[in-house]
Amino acid sequence: MHMPASIDEVQDVLGQTGYVCGRALATVVFLSLRLGRPLFLEGEAGVGKTEIAKALSLALGRRLIRLQCYEGLDASTAVYEWNFPAQMVAIRTAEAAGGADRGALQTELFGPEYLIERPLLQAMRSDENGAPVLLIDELDRTDEPFEAFLLEALSDFQVTIPELGTIKAAEPPIVILTSNRTREVHDALKRRCLYHWVDYPDFPREVEILNARAPEASAALSREIVGFVQALRTEDLFKKPGVAETIDWAKCLLALDVINLSPEVIADTLGAILKYQDDIQRLEGSEAKRILDQAKAALEPA
Repeated sequence: MHMPASIDEVQDVLGQTGYVCGRALATVVFLSLRLGRPLFLEGEAGVGKTEIAKALSLALGRRLIRLQCYEGLDASTAVYEWNFPAQMVAIRTAEAAGGADRGALQTELFGPEYLIERPLLQAMRSDENGAPVLLIDELDRTDEPFEAFLLEALSDFQVTIPELGTIKAAEPPIVILTSNRTREVHDALKRRCLYHWVDYPDFPREVEILNARAPEASAALSREIVGFVQALRTEDLFKKPGVAETIDWAKCLLALDVINLSPEVIADTLGAILKYQDDIQRLEGSEAKRILDQAKAALEPA
């Protein structure tokens, strides 16, 4: 598919994949696509940062390549590694045959046949459907040396393999970086990107999202679910539920044939929206009823 020609078209094509996109986010996505700049998304976990990459990949018909970040991730792991077991088999086979040309064998061992491509190298490769979508997820889990490496890789869209040389992308990938802001990402990397803070959606937007992702839920139940979750986010919780938890909870309630919310139903299904025991304990007893009553009161017409 061609690149969207307007902000409205970005919202439309993403909406067709089930991703409800506000205009501010659609604008920065449009600019990222138009200018070929990486897009850096920060926000709380579960607000849809990762999903935007998946939706873009689906909407544009591009391959999605995901680099899941973690503590200790280094450049070599993110770019490539050599298939050591296969290399050892080749060496032993050559030794058994005798008379092997060591120079030729070394060239063969460090050729494409034994190269295992990791996400960053994969993203530099040409694709018949166009440049892939490269998702660098949860960048804040890595450390500064890896950020410094990314700075170079995303500036020139190339990586260097000592045995093979420099590999440059014929067409730069569509790059989306996400961070849950468990630590600050260096300004030098942010300056290379367009930036957007992905916040929790307001009530109408979250209802719209839920209608797109769990259309089987009735309008009344969807409003109750979103109202309760949004009221829950105002509480002093260790981890507030994101949009992902709203959708998961709705699907759980549908599986239980729930028609409307009650304190008993909420108590039985809290594990779908809260992931820490301390938070769940806070809602035991009358707390769930208080928040539910607060949410229902907010839904009543003035």
